[in-house]
Amino acid sequence: MHDINKIWEELKNKINTCNKCGLCKTRHNAVPGEGNLNTKVVLIGEGPGRDEDMTGRPFIGEAGQLLTKILNAAKIDRNELFITNVIKCRTDEFNRDPMQEEMYACRDFLEAQLLIIRPSIIITAGNVPTKLLLRTNNGITSLHGKFSDWRGIKLFPIFHPSYLLHSPDKSNNVGSPRYLMWQDIKLLKQKIDEVNSQS
Repeated sequence: MHDINKIWEELKNKINTCNKCGLCKTRHNAVPGEGNLNTKVVLIGEGPGRDEDMTGRPFIGEAGQLLTKILNAAKIDRNELFITNVIKCRTDEFNRDPMQEEMYACRDFLEAQLLIIRPSIIITAGNVPTKLLLRTNNGITSLHGKFSDWRGIKLFPIFHPSYLLHSPDKSNNVGSPRYLMWQDIKLLKQKIDEVNSQS
């Protein structure tokens, strides 16, 4: 077993047994994250939903399935990414936004994941991870599709796929959420190809 795998297994065990906040009392499973540990691209969501809580796997519910379809359409292989969330346990049945103390409890885990993987690109899906990492109050509608710098890593915010699912505008018309998401994903694909070509 390579060192990176051993380090990840140790961190995953810490996440799975964590009791730093009250969410440990209501979870079925913690959701540490999964994917290619040698990737150059990490995708960070907000937190697990019901399906993720039941299985311990990230982005496998309805929003995750939509995300996979979008990535596939852009010829981005989900299996080549590492996918995780800001918080590792489900908040509640309504999937409310995590509270500050919950994000603080999980912060070291996310930092450790990024140190292990050392990506060249971080994709933040939705407001929670974007605001947390960029330390901004600006929302995803103004930040999506633009690269920023996070500790020397390119950070790229996108709409959370659940936003597309719940938006009343399901069209692909110019300016619609689905249209904007597709433009962002195409730009992201270009950057991923550029980074991979440099390795």
